[in-house]
Amino acid sequence: MRAAFSKAEIESEITSRFSSAFKLQEKLPAEVISTGIPEIDSFTLGGLPRGAITEIFGSASSGRTSFMFSALAHATRHEEVCALVDTSNSFDPKSATRAEINCERLLWIRCANNLEHAFKATDLLLQGGGFGLVLLDLGDVPANSAKRIISSWWYRFRRTLEPTPTALIVIAEESCVRSCATLALELKGEACLWSSSERLASPGFSNSNTSLLTSVPTPAAVDALRRPVNKSLPHSTLLQSLSFQVQCQRPLYLNRRAGEVLVKASRGFCNANLP
Repeated sequence: MRAAFSKAEIESEITSRFSSAFKLQEKLPAEVISTGIPEIDSFTLGGLPRGAITEIFGSASSGRTSFMFSALAHATRHEEVCALVDTSNSFDPKSATRAEINCERLLWIRCANNLEHAFKATDLLLQGGGFGLVLLDLGDVPANSAKRIISSWWYRFRRTLEPTPTALIVIAEESCVRSCATLALELKGEACLWSSSERLASPGFSNSNTSLLTSVPTPAAVDALRRPVNKSLPHSTLLQSLSFQVQCQRPLYLNRRAGEVLVKASRGFCNANLP
């Protein structure tokens, strides 16, 4: 009883000098920027957090580029100034334009597979503090190399971002940002819808004269498509749509609360639905 009384006396003394010390302050909701996919925005409580790092990771053909294009298209349409640090020079402006990305509001930095240049460029952009969305694309960097990136870079980015309205998206094959990421989403490819007017014999693909729904192509299958074939094909095999799953790995309460989201990307646009 005496301990409780002493505590009350201490609180009373502090309150008399600092009236707001024991007043519960309302925590303001974190600002977010939309991914351009309403279902994922709902799943992540509004979208990608500003002033923080979001990590998007998954293997090849898992939907990383479709996700990136959707976020960039939404941001540039809403007058955000965006930047893309293209580590492997893999960005295609023509595909971006078809996905309705306003390239006039996009700064594209090509780094020619130089990781050091990519991180220094990202650091410079974040220090500016005026970009709405900055993307660091490490998708074509081998997973082992990405995991060896020293943690001090991620801590530096996190500290720099905190007072700014910038959302940093890191795209990689496997998780490498670790605890510095406020939000981490893992993408997993489900199926591809292909169209062809000619039977195409390649490992990893079904053969048909109509639209094809197949599993996500393996790297060997993609290489087979790139190699020249003996017979002349009147039309190319075109990717019409891609289905992939999005699973939240961080924060943990989102992972426990929700589950997975099925996203369909068709002709540069993303449409999503919950399974």
